[in-house]
Amino acid sequence: MAFNRAVLWDMDGTLVDSAEYHWQAWRDTMAREGSPITHEQFLATFGQRNDSILRQWLGKSGTPDAIDGIGRAKEELYRQHVRERGITPLPGVLKWVTLLRQCGWAQAIASAAPRANVETILHALNMSKCFDAVVSAEEVHQGKPDPEVFLIAAAKLGVPSARCIVVEDAQHGIEAARRAGMKSIGVAQSGTRLPADITVRSLDLLDANAFDDLLRDGGPSVRNC
Repeated sequence: MAFNRAVLWDMDGTLVDSAEYHWQAWRDTMAREGSPITHEQFLATFGQRNDSILRQWLGKSGTPDAIDGIGRAKEELYRQHVRERGITPLPGVLKWVTLLRQCGWAQAIASAAPRANVETILHALNMSKCFDAVVSAEEVHQGKPDPEVFLIAAAKLGVPSARCIVVEDAQHGIEAARRAGMKSIGVAQSGTRLPADITVRSLDLLDANAFDDLLRDGGPSVRNC
């Protein structure tokens, strides 16, 4: 099926609020390694790639083998939390993913998370069949604000950048969308202003025509699909 417009979804903080599971997994993994971290350290690095985080925390002891091993252990513990405790989509996510799919939008996950994490989250949400493509850490060499993750997602869908809308919760992600030549919707649960084309505290507060209006293609709005 050919698509002429697409929505590219970040995952953590956009589809789901997974921060607590990530914190618990990092806290317990680093404690086992004899390098305990504080919640402030976690917050200062949340959303970055694991190799970048661990280089900051481990310093000279952060060898490639150590970084790889600790990162793998942390992610497995994170997935265990999701599988055992479950997770729910953020407000408005299920409604919008369903409506956009019904209206013929292509949709992709564009995340710096490992593929196994993305699959675990989508399975827990029962949303695995809702997305036409997934881009994960294994395919991305440059983290946000580099636009690589979004450009790969658009290429997989066969949709030009100018016809893509990114949904993000972080400033680096919004900047990555801008560099990719894409429109963006920022989800700022804390109320912090993001430099997106549209910013809302929650997706369930988004105007009914928001996605169509961003592309201004004159086609049918989500409301009328």
